[in-house]
Amino acid sequence: MTQEKWGQLCQKLLKTVGQNNYTTWIEPLEFQKLEDGVAVFSVPTNFMGNYVSQNFSDLILYELNTAGESVQRLAFRVAANSPMRPVRAPAVPQTAREESALLRAPEVSDPLDALQAAPLDSRFTFESFVVGKPNELAHAAARRVSEGGPVTFNPLVLYGGVGLGKTHLMHAIAWELRAKRPELNVLYLSAEQFMYRFVQALRERRMMDFKHLFRSVDVLMVDDVQFIAGKDSTQEEFFHTFNALVDQNKQIIISADRAPGEIKDLEDRVKSRLQCGLVVDLHPTDYELRLGILQTKVQMYRTAYPDLVIADGVLEFLAHRISTNVRVLEGALTRLFAFASLVGREIDMELTQDCLADVLRASERKITVEEIQRKVSDYYNIRLSDIIGPKRLRSYARPRQVAMYLCKQLTSRSLPEIGRRFGGRDHTTVMHGVKRIEELKTTDGQIAEDVEMLRRSLEA
Repeated sequence: MTQEKWGQLCQKLLKTVGQNNYTTWIEPLEFQKLEDGVAVFSVPTNFMGNYVSQNFSDLILYELNTAGESVQRLAFRVAANSPMRPVRAPAVPQTAREESALLRAPEVSDPLDALQAAPLDSRFTFESFVVGKPNELAHAAARRVSEGGPVTFNPLVLYGGVGLGKTHLMHAIAWELRAKRPELNVLYLSAEQFMYRFVQALRERRMMDFKHLFRSVDVLMVDDVQFIAGKDSTQEEFFHTFNALVDQNKQIIISADRAPGEIKDLEDRVKSRLQCGLVVDLHPTDYELRLGILQTKVQMYRTAYPDLVIADGVLEFLAHRISTNVRVLEGALTRLFAFASLVGREIDMELTQDCLADVLRASERKITVEEIQRKVSDYYNIRLSDIIGPKRLRSYARPRQVAMYLCKQLTSRSLPEIGRRFGGRDHTTVMHGVKRIEELKTTDGQIAEDVEMLRRSLEA
């Protein structure tokens, strides 16, 4: 395999693991040679070799073999005379629900004894977190937990859609605890890493070591807990770990992409435990919060781009047009600054529209009535024909009204047009359905959550 081919594989790895993980763990790897089915990489430190072995070896092996290379093992060496660490190729998964087939642990010297937390992003602190009405409660709760005082609510569960700040707050809590209470044993990791450690302990028959390690922490932070849904053995161990830490009055902090009660295939007893603490929703950003985020980022970029000028109205334009994902918004601003510095121009509306044409087009995606009908029927697990058809049973009528409400809110269709798409109904029927959902949103928490979940899904 050539260095050029490894470079091409690195671009695929970047898309899979994300920029932060790529920069920290993949980019420092230097491909040396491929010999007798062993791909040899040079690494700066033994720790980095161990971490890559434990967390990314399966992915690298998969990409190498997918690219046509015959690789059975990976080896990492720090210097020319350093010993190599072999990593066996994973077996092909037989069933998607069996954890032991999902991840195969690499063979390192003693990985359970060297339990490592996931790396923290230095950018994700409370100082860099922009607070607004949609996230002020989550921010306040995170601040309280980060003080490291007596446990007041356990667990703290932060949930919300992509790019709303869950991981940022999790990292900020960890940084703050590390600074204020360095004596505490704080462990931050993803749910995927928890599962990986569990599977590894099962394979090596070291469950007592696993239990001791995870139950001796003072603060356990698990990101993206929805990942363990449907993985029965991992959920059971998570449940017992959770109970053991709560019994010891240890703090648990969890993040998820939706409310615990809405995570499909998550066991009821796990849902119940997650819901017994403080569950906080990070709502979608509003215009004011997005503008505040952009203004904060501009101040940060001033160090790297001191001479760049931003015309009036550009930030307001971006905050209005890019509304669904803060990461996309921040990425757009980064691209804008880089492009303007390269061409030596002021950041005005013309340059903004030229540079961000693809992002702006994507943000203009039109939601159709048909798309809403399909999404609602899938969400409520009923047939599309029942949404459109004449049946008046409550189990069909309420989802139909929700779909009508979303059509009114998310499309430019008139009430008569919406009525025609729902089996030729009169516009007054649509009006009644929309009004009914508006009323129920204020009195029925389940309806309000259903509408919000569907709206997020449609706008994603």
